[in-house]
Amino acid sequence: MKKLVRMDDLQVFVSTVATGSFSAAARQLDISPALASGAVQRLERSLGFRLLVRSTRRLRLSDEGQRYLPHARQVLEALVEGEMALEQGREEIGGVLRLSMPSDLGRNVLLPWLDEFQLQHPGISLQLRLSDQVADMVGDRLDASIRYGQLADSGLVALPLAPDNRRTLCAAPSYIARHGTPRTPEELAGHNCLRYVMGEQTHERWGFHLPDGVRTVSVSGDRTSDDADVVRRWAVAGLGIVYKSRLDVLADVRAGRLVELFPSECGQAAPLQLVCVHRQAVSPAIQRLRSYLGEKFAELG
Repeated sequence: MKKLVRMDDLQVFVSTVATGSFSAAARQLDISPALASGAVQRLERSLGFRLLVRSTRRLRLSDEGQRYLPHARQVLEALVEGEMALEQGREEIGGVLRLSMPSDLGRNVLLPWLDEFQLQHPGISLQLRLSDQVADMVGDRLDASIRYGQLADSGLVALPLAPDNRRTLCAAPSYIARHGTPRTPEELAGHNCLRYVMGEQTHERWGFHLPDGVRTVSVSGDRTSDDADVVRRWAVAGLGIVYKSRLDVLADVRAGRLVELFPSECGQAAPLQLVCVHRQAVSPAIQRLRSYLGEKFAELG
């Protein structure tokens, strides 16, 4: 009969895969490398399978480990969800909350919501980092990061905020009046496309979900920026076409400053989530913030 699996062993396993070594996982979880190695060995004995293949230079997942990893993550995420449900009834929260978030969404959507959240919880002290670059959560000592997109294969804990969000193709009425409306992705080659830069990479390959499958096209234009808010402002000014998260442009669309050019289902998925380094980092303040923001995004429709 197999032994019961310990939750802390699951966390060590997921963190070891994410960081690539027992020593890095141990630093992340504030335990010794020997304890990290022992936890994974105990998990393997409980399951009756080898999850990690060890060599003198590196660790890699075994075939069984590859199959088991997503389930381990789901268990840890479910545990976080349960703890969040229990925390909802607790008394006032407090302390410093260090958050990173995308520039456009942060300035134009999240800031007033965070002001309201802080009024509801005056014991909270906010420290915000607004940037479209992926934050180093450990190096910058962040409590959480609000991020678009699916997480890469990692041990991070992702709590959904707007899981059904997509990108949308938009332009100002003034741009459409001068240059017309593209009817297909291929017609974007004849338009000025406003692009943003992440790291060293310019986002200039735009993918669309069409009835006959995914279509990806290369676009070009006379303006790029590493600040997505700037790119949105260019679009509102009628200087080109933009392909952004619908959450970023929703207010502009509803006010008539921008027009959506393709049906909403054509846009690439851009789920929004609240990300923490590991399960232990999901504090009562983070849990309350996630619940609050989730309700706010649901109200946007």
